[in-house]
Amino acid sequence: MNVSFINNDSVRGIIRLEIVKSDYADSVEKSLRSLRQKVNMPGFRKGMVPMGMVKKMYGKQALLEEVNKIVSENLFKYIRENNIKVLGEPMASEAEPSAVDFDKQEDFVFNFDVALAPEINISLSKDDTLTYYQVKIDDEMLNKQVEAYTANFGTYDKVDEVEEKDLVKGTVAELENGSPKEGGIVVEGAVVMPQFIKDADEKAKFIGAKNNSVIVFNPNKAFEGAEAEIANFLHVDKAKVAELTGDFSFEITEITRHKNAELNQELYDKVFGENVVTSEEEFKEKIKEALAEQFTPQSDYKFLLDAREVLVKKAGELKFADDILKRWLLLANEKNTAEKIESEFSNILSDLTYQLIKDKLIKENNLKLEDADVEGFAKRVAKAQFAQYGMLSIPEDVLENYSKEMLKNKETVQNIVDRAMEEKLAACLKEKVTIDLKELTAEEFAKLFE
Repeated sequence: MNVSFINNDSVRGIIRLEIVKSDYADSVEKSLRSLRQKVNMPGFRKGMVPMGMVKKMYGKQALLEEVNKIVSENLFKYIRENNIKVLGEPMASEAEPSAVDFDKQEDFVFNFDVALAPEINISLSKDDTLTYYQVKIDDEMLNKQVEAYTANFGTYDKVDEVEEKDLVKGTVAELENGSPKEGGIVVEGAVVMPQFIKDADEKAKFIGAKNNSVIVFNPNKAFEGAEAEIANFLHVDKAKVAELTGDFSFEITEITRHKNAELNQELYDKVFGENVVTSEEEFKEKIKEALAEQFTPQSDYKFLLDAREVLVKKAGELKFADDILKRWLLLANEKNTAEKIESEFSNILSDLTYQLIKDKLIKENNLKLEDADVEGFAKRVAKAQFAQYGMLSIPEDVLENYSKEMLKNKETVQNIVDRAMEEKLAACLKEKVTIDLKELTAEEFAKLFE
């Protein structure tokens, strides 16, 4: 067998496979002998059907299977061993169609069109300047986070008199002429928070009320327009809410007030672990570090977005085998149409160009991912997810187990691998160019993505 590459131009070519009978004859014979052992045919014992009959019945099928196997194996072997940078997949050639007749030929020639990746040459130096946007952890953001922790780790105390932000629990009963309605609605363990009552007069009835006292109020006025909320409060169907325009009594059985935690060692230990920080100053500094860490992936993402523009510009206008790529895109996804591909092709080429640039930089700078890199990144992702809920002190074994579960999902693994490599690429680019560091507020930073 002979495999050759016909390089039509810098971005397209034809891979030709010339197969002669000696390349497949032994394999076909072996396949037919194996098949003979399984054939059941009237008049013959199993395994004793004459080989001539087996060849007549199954010879062409065996030939097709073995030749296709040889073509597939050797096509991709040739591409791999000769480091041919193919975009997409090889396809049966339209430029030089293969003329193959399995009924008349013993030697075959197969031609495959291939689109080739264009050569990319990019040079970066300290003469190139890229902006790196960093979110400034100002006092307002810091104080909000401190407030969030003192609230999250606060306590709930029983009190005797209602204030606006208290949680009031009691028994609600429907009234008729000032007295409990016979067969009317009664809800035990009802809960209300005065701060969410919309009507000022109805809210005022609760403020200052004592435990075990009875309030007369109107839910329809208190929560005007909130049918779902009223239905949930009174345990009735939403459709019935419009009928319930009368007063209800609310017998208070419990008043609970939230009290923020104090800035002390107990709180520091709950947030960051025992004795990790031992003062308010250290506590706030640790929070600033955690907040900065949460914004770093977004800063790197923005940095790479801006770097993309610079890199694509440096690469210049690249030439592609558009016709071959469009044909491959059509065959690769049955949901694609020629019209859809045509309308999206410029964006496809833009993404492809940047991917080729990234691949070039990764190879040139010998950027590699080890298992430890992927596992470490997965842990940081897990840690960031916990941090979103104010959980900063997560035991190492919990992070380990959580990240391992994440890595069991193939799609998640690929996403983490891609992000981990982009992190390495961002770090590499920062070393090569001059960084113009700009600090922004969180709001200003968010506007960069609008």
